Amino acid sequence: MSAPAATAPPSRPERAWSRRAVRLAEAATTPLLPADYLDLFAPLRPGAALRGRIVEVIPETADAATLVIKPGSDWAGHLPGQYVRVGVDVDGVRQWRAYSLTHGPRRDGFLSITVKAVPDGVVSGYLVREAKPGTLVHLEQAAGEFVLPPECGSFLMVTAGSGITPVIGMLRNLFPSTDQGVLRPARSAAFDIVVLHVAPSEPDSIFLRDLRALDAAGAIRLVARYDDVHGVLDVDALAELVPDLAERTTYACGPGGLLEALEAHHDAAGLTLQTEQFRVSRVAVGEGGSVTFAQAGTTVEADGATPILDAAEAAGVLMPSGCRMGVCFGCVLPLTEGAVRDLRNGEITTAAPGDDVTVQTCINAAAGPCEFDH
Repeated sequence: MSAPAATAPPSRPERAWSRRAVRLAEAATTPLLPADYLDLFAPLRPGAALRGRIVEVIPETADAATLVIKPGSDWAGHLPGQYVRVGVDVDGVRQWRAYSLTHGPRRDGFLSITVKAVPDGVVSGYLVREAKPGTLVHLEQAAGEFVLPPECGSFLMVTAGSGITPVIGMLRNLFPSTDQGVLRPARSAAFDIVVLHVAPSEPDSIFLRDLRALDAAGAIRLVARYDDVHGVLDVDALAELVPDLAERTTYACGPGGLLEALEAHHDAAGLTLQTEQFRVSRVAVGEGGSVTFAQAGTTVEADGATPILDAAEAAGVLMPSGCRMGVCFGCVLPLTEGAVRDLRNGEITTAAPGDDVTVQTCINAAAGPCEFDH
């Protein structure tokens, strides 16, 4: 059979026509680009910035909900236990948070995250209480190394609060739940898993129904501890709760205090521990504070009534600027850590490392120590 004929490259006139067509399209949509209009009609298309559309919001507890999201075509998938960074626009500010994926690969291609609303949490509060089916969110590709090894083994999963989310993703992948109950496929038969789940109370225990179903099916052994019944978990009593602790690899996810205690305990006992921490720290909010510009290596003291832009320029820091009244966004900088207050309405914007928050420095003042990537 003869080889197919090679496709001829576009001729010079064809290339010129294509360039003219692009210029005409850009001129017709100015100040937007053609891609901006495509985003309105096909935001999940290949090649677009990665987004997702919320298709379902499922309440879990009084302050937690699972969001089922249809990701864009360029979503590359994930391993159970990994997390995804989700970006939402709240009051004109795009803010990012990381949430564990609560499942393995799904046949429908959707992904799900379970969010617990924290006090004064801008993003978590919005996702739990305001997000509706149809809402678009920004996504990054899955990341994280809190995943089970491919080979089987004996494991202890210690979870607290929303720290159950990456673990439930692992367990659902190992032992799928169907209308007929929990399945125990051959590929998972050699996994021996104990789950020590800690929560403030039984009603506050996320995924308790799933954990109990897995326990009843013999897929895991569940040890549930509630602070209002059993008191705060004493890690020195782990061997009483899990007698074969020394024979297991421990995976733990939860607040920093618990993980620090586990690390000290396991180091002293020579036990293996892998951790994943959910940030629960609060940003101190006040009136004014030190403003650090990381790249410039400069820190200035600013009061709570002076725009950051003005305070920085007065200290000799070269700053981007434009209208200086909050209209043109020419002064926007990434806030990497700390808190600022909008001088127009008093609203507080906070950031922790990795949140990717940007603010207008001409209309925001320091509301405590803060740092900018500038």
